[in-house]
Amino acid sequence: MCFSILIFCHTVLFSKLAVSLSDREKIRTMTEDKEQEEKGAEDIKETTLNEEKSENTAEGTSPEEQSSPEPTCEERYAELNDRFIRLYAEFDNFRKRTNKEKIDLINSAGADVIKDLLSVLDNFERAIQNNENAEDIQTMKEGFQLIYQQLKKVLENKGLQVMNSKGEAFDSELHEAIANVPAPSEEQKGKVIDDVERGYYLNEKVIRFAKVVVGQ
Repeated sequence: MCFSILIFCHTVLFSKLAVSLSDREKIRTMTEDKEQEEKGAEDIKETTLNEEKSENTAEGTSPEEQSSPEPTCEERYAELNDRFIRLYAEFDNFRKRTNKEKIDLINSAGADVIKDLLSVLDNFERAIQNNENAEDIQTMKEGFQLIYQQLKKVLENKGLQVMNSKGEAFDSELHEAIANVPAPSEEQKGKVIDDVERGYYLNEKVIRFAKVVVGQ
């Protein structure tokens, strides 16, 4: 009987001891969790403070820089007016330079044509001097024909082209009708019967309309 009571007491004692150890373990775990939570809160707080410091640094902490005065209306007007004057001066210089280049180009182009025509003029003067005492009419005709071919070649080299209108359909973009005559045949109605004055192209652009007679 005493032995049984002793065993029961030991069992109860061990049970209480086990419960006590379990409670201690729970208390220790709770304490550790609480410490971790406090540590996490401190880390978050420190991170927030660091971010605020970074923002302040980026924005500039100097009160003088943050409160720099903006330019007044007068200052802004003076700046814009100065820019306008400079741009206008540059544009005016560009316009004058461009006009001068155009005039120089036109003058030089005219000079080239006149230079090539001087040889034709020289041949005309020689022909006039020779014709004063010339008796051979055929020689005179040949001389004028040579001068004509020389002049024609010079102009063709500059881009001049003759407009061939005879026998072509009348075109108001190319021809100027000065007379209408009865057509010799049915096929020639509405076509150019004769060239009174030839038309010319310069580099494929019409520079003189052909004066023509149109058949009706």
